[in-house]
Amino acid sequence: MAIKRSSKIDMGGGSASQTDLIFLLLLFLMISTTLINPNALKLLLPKSSNANKEKPYTTVSITADLQYFVEMEQVSFDQLAGRLRTRLEGVEEPTISLHCDRTVPVDEVVKVMNIARDNKYKLVLATAPE
Repeated sequence: MAIKRSSKIDMGGGSASQTDLIFLLLLFLMISTTLINPNALKLLLPKSSNANKEKPYTTVSITADLQYFVEMEQVSFDQLAGRLRTRLEGVEEPTISLHCDRTVPVDEVVKVMNIARDNKYKLVLATAPE
């Protein structure tokens, strides 16, 4: 005598909820990646194959028309040293990332290097990968 069950369990699950979750995850990732903007100006950096893993605390940028920026804030060269002092006050190992357009004269780069040396800041020259 064969005993049969009257109710069968459906083993196939609905995939509609999974597609909704994937769509929401994709939407979230697309929105969050467009909101991430690097905190730097668009400059043509010199190329280098050397990779530095030191994380700078702040950035100084010099554009092709010799405008100075600390992070995204434009400052004159006379204000640069004071702005860096207030920005790096109390930091244990202050590190500056120097972003210079490749057309900037070396004299301007050396001026910023001298400010870093006089205040005992570490200085990293930003380059583009080769």
